[in-house]
Amino acid sequence: MLGSSQGPRMSSTSAPSSADSLLNHRAYLAFWCARTASSFGFQMLSVAVGWQIYAMTGRAFDLGLIGLVQFFPSVLLALPAGHLADQFDRRRIVLLGQIVEWLAIVLLAALTLLHAINEAGILLLIFAISTAKAFESPSMQSMVPALVPAALLPRAMAVNGSAMQAAMIMGPALGGLLYVAGPGVVYAVAAALYLVSTVMVSRLRYEQAPPKREPATLKTLFAGVHFIRERKDVLGVISLDLFAVLLGGATALLPIFAKDILHTGPWGLGLLRAAPAIGALLMSFWLARHNMERNVGKIMFASVAGFGVATLVFALSQVLWLSLLALFVSGAFDMVSMVIRGSLVQLDTPDAMRGRVSAVNAIFINTSNQLGEFESGMLAAWLGAVGSAVVGGIGTLAVVGLWMLLFPTLRRRQRLHMEPGSA
Repeated sequence: MLGSSQGPRMSSTSAPSSADSLLNHRAYLAFWCARTASSFGFQMLSVAVGWQIYAMTGRAFDLGLIGLVQFFPSVLLALPAGHLADQFDRRRIVLLGQIVEWLAIVLLAALTLLHAINEAGILLLIFAISTAKAFESPSMQSMVPALVPAALLPRAMAVNGSAMQAAMIMGPALGGLLYVAGPGVVYAVAAALYLVSTVMVSRLRYEQAPPKREPATLKTLFAGVHFIRERKDVLGVISLDLFAVLLGGATALLPIFAKDILHTGPWGLGLLRAAPAIGALLMSFWLARHNMERNVGKIMFASVAGFGVATLVFALSQVLWLSLLALFVSGAFDMVSMVIRGSLVQLDTPDAMRGRVSAVNAIFINTSNQLGEFESGMLAAWLGAVGSAVVGGIGTLAVVGLWMLLFPTLRRRQRLHMEPGSA
């Protein structure tokens, strides 16, 4: 589909002209620097917290508690956070959230360096950070369309994606190296990165029209859900992402594949975990330099199908190089569909609704990631790791075919911008 002469086409322009370059938008550059710094800080923080708690207790169960104290705020507070994002200045919400996160990390660093920290204290501070991030996230996601012209939004999403993938690849490695000097050093560096992010957000000139204040009723809280249900294209892309990640993700099974099927050690597991992020990172570089001109619906469905095929190849592979290649390709395909989904949702949503729609989208993403790992583990217990991954790949392809039938306007969608008469 991607190679057809009548199919999806990308712009042949190798680089954006000076007139439409992201470099001309200082507010977006400040936003990108802030998000990159905080992402690196958070990845380093995550590595140090896991090592520190496991060193304290020696119990794998306690590692699960770290995920639990992050999961509950992200889901339970998503709708109220989305409502606030549509009622108040989003820049101030992001700034307040980052200040709270910075203070919590500073406290974590100080208590660790003073040897006055325990497991309960760490989990309490991580809960505070997760709560602040839950309120910050919808506002941060909703800011991007106001920082660049609509035509540049896909490139901005791709550049954002490149920063996130770079942080996922290099952040844990950097945190692991710094951990040699002690967890307090890692927390101190993470706090410094968050301080940079906070300063950049505080200096960001972000013009937002005064929002219409509405009381927090059940109707306003669930307005994002109602909006997504009414907009078929938005419902289609969000639900496609939910079921594709729910069925196709094999990340939770990588230790089994590394040890029992590919017969490699921890170094091989590290390569397997890095491969999808590297594929996504390189694809994000390409997407940042090329425009999507037509058939974006078909490109998205083809990308999700490619993700499913790559999952099948990984499931059936018994050699390390082929497994790495399959994961690399799956990450690249996932980045294409992610940029299209993210851009389409933002462009189809009025600014007054972006916070609440972003919040609902975040619930879908967090739920699919968490339940996807649970689903993979349950299927692996019944069918084995290979059987679980095969079912996931086939299920992803089946979802793509079904969604192409259920959402014909999304399949025929030509451009990311809302087309006349399609609302």
